[in-house]
Amino acid sequence: MHRPLLLALALVTVTGCSRHESAAPAATLPAVAVATANVRAVTQPQVRPVAGLVRPHDRATVAARVMGTVERAWLAVGQAVEAGEVLVQIRAAELGARLEQARAALAQAERDHARETVLEAKGAAAAETVRATADRLRIARAAVEEATVLAGYATIRAPFAGVITADLINAGDLAAPGQPLFTVEGSTNLRAEVPVPESLATLPTGTVVGLQLDDATLEGRLVELSPSADPASRTRLAKIGLPPGTTARSGQFIRALWPTGEATVLTVPATAVQALGQMESVYVVVDGRAQLRLVRTGAQSGDTIQILSGLDAGETVVVAPPTQLRDGQPLQVQP
Repeated sequence: MHRPLLLALALVTVTGCSRHESAAPAATLPAVAVATANVRAVTQPQVRPVAGLVRPHDRATVAARVMGTVERAWLAVGQAVEAGEVLVQIRAAELGARLEQARAALAQAERDHARETVLEAKGAAAAETVRATADRLRIARAAVEEATVLAGYATIRAPFAGVITADLINAGDLAAPGQPLFTVEGSTNLRAEVPVPESLATLPTGTVVGLQLDDATLEGRLVELSPSADPASRTRLAKIGLPPGTTARSGQFIRALWPTGEATVLTVPATAVQALGQMESVYVVVDGRAQLRLVRTGAQSGDTIQILSGLDAGETVVVAPPTQLRDGQPLQVQP
């Protein structure tokens, strides 16, 4: 009754033994020529990534200063504008009328003052009368200046060169003093604004701070750092100037690499580390043979990568190990 089961077990045993015997041990494989490097213990500056956003130094929400109907609005989100470019025209006829009245009063005051001055020279006018006309002349000139400024408020211009980021009004709308019309942001002089935890060190302005933007690493300079922390988030706002020519845009995600001091770390060439499934490994040279070692890596800097665990300083690792290399295989170390 049990003969089929026993026969099956016997076949499995024979098959298993034959596979084990057919696999050649790594020690019998030929020596592989490899390049090696030592695990180095180096003192490196340590940083902590802090997430933030790219913001321009120049940004403003422009509001109306007089009441009137919007006659024209040359606005579109994403529109590039130049400093002083006319963007909104408000129709306020009473401001023009007020300016004309002020100019007429100024002309009258000038004539009165000129006449009284001539009469005073002839002895036909009192000095007090001349002083009174001079005072009225100064008042009239100030009224013209005031009316001119008010009339100029009807023409809204871009405060600086940049890009329109919000269009808040259209032609035909009623504009009132204090009402936002549009938002403009500068396209140059960008900064990284990051909330720095209060536990991190205070840096003096001008300190070079590393930045990570997409896949690029930049160097910026600390421009501002709030001396007090936000009571809710316990962070301090830092503003770091981006280098000129950076292809960043307002609102883009960025990381600041905030310095936290120095520490001694182990490093190896980045090419020595290989992916082993979800883990990482290196080949260590032990008694002339390759020994597979699982490691945990940290940050990469240039051609080297930090080793957090799995290696000791002074050990030798295989650089760019060949694909045919196996654990325990003899090595021929290249000079």
